[in-house]
Amino acid sequence: MNKKELSEIRKNFSDTSDLFVLNQVATAFVDSEKNIRCQTSRAYHNIASEESDCLMATLKRVLAGTLGKGLLEYEFPKEAYEEGGSQAILYEALQSKLEDETAVTTLMEQIVRNMDYVSTYAILVGHCTYTVFQKSKSDELDPYQSHDYRFLVAAICPVEVRVDGLIYNEDDNAIEKKNVYDRIVAEIPTDGFVYPTFTGRGPDVNHVLYSAHKPKDVNISIIENVLGCPFNRTAQEQKETFQSMMQEIVSDELSYSVITGVNEKLRDIAAEYANEPDLPIVDDIHVRDILLDSGVSQERAEEMQMAYREATQDKPITVNNLIDNKTTISVDGITVSIGKDATDKVRTQCVDGRRYLLIDLDDPAVEINGLTARIAELQPEPTEPESDLTDLPEAEPESDETAV
Repeated sequence: MNKKELSEIRKNFSDTSDLFVLNQVATAFVDSEKNIRCQTSRAYHNIASEESDCLMATLKRVLAGTLGKGLLEYEFPKEAYEEGGSQAILYEALQSKLEDETAVTTLMEQIVRNMDYVSTYAILVGHCTYTVFQKSKSDELDPYQSHDYRFLVAAICPVEVRVDGLIYNEDDNAIEKKNVYDRIVAEIPTDGFVYPTFTGRGPDVNHVLYSAHKPKDVNISIIENVLGCPFNRTAQEQKETFQSMMQEIVSDELSYSVITGVNEKLRDIAAEYANEPDLPIVDDIHVRDILLDSGVSQERAEEMQMAYREATQDKPITVNNLIDNKTTISVDGITVSIGKDATDKVRTQCVDGRRYLLIDLDDPAVEINGLTARIAELQPEPTEPESDLTDLPEAEPESDETAV
């Protein structure tokens, strides 16, 4: 599933799209002891608009995020296709259109039994249909050739008890303490998944798309235990691994120009493939060449190449996962953040044995703690003018004194 295909589904995931229909919605509430307290499955068109709008908005949020970061695609292993396996359970629920109670219950139990979660939560699962019109070589839609992409989208939403203070009781016309507390289902799911993926503008039942609202907080139990897929490192872990290798291998050759140069060249790769549907990746050859172009020695660049190849195990990292959107320089008590287009305005320099960080300022006005100040120009120190002999007073002649 590439960026273009994800964008197509995301764009049409709406009641206003003529190509998309949310057919059925299954819901469940799970308490802190992993008991399913209630479970329903209803036709979407029978749900009141106030509730259906909330369901639509929450399910669509599963598609939010960036491929390779918050949205991670996984291929099912062989054992997932066996009876009782994760793929088999998902496929059965898909085929039932969430209208078969047994299939829905099996899916809900698969999630509840295998997922680690820290609080009570709700499960929302939608069965959707997207009409896919074939495209010509010129990327134009053919209105006479189409097929349906049917898929499940699941959202895991935390449920919190809202404790209100004083309220106005309209019936009693009084201000009083509320005694009944509401359990609020969060609008933004922490996790979710889409099955099957939309690949080649059609369903791929061999892959599933996992969604994490916070890419740094991936719920591994959903990937490995619910979906039955081997977990890959998160985007943050991939970046930390790369930085660790740079620190250990490039070591004393690291400098401001090397670090910013590597980041700049990674951004160039991302920009070059920005309009391509597939995510650009960085392999070991890229890493070696980037380091060489940034001023790293041949020996260190090749050592880094080998370490990167071994660490990624022939699964190159997406370039976007390695890019820093800004450069941050930190020492004790001082932190300087530099935008991506301003790295060339900063340099390091050693003068008379002291190290300096120099920043070129195009404008003498700078903002300090929200206030605008001006950097004064350095004026040369005044020097004593040389004396003009013509201005000196004439010396009085010495008087000759004669002893008497």
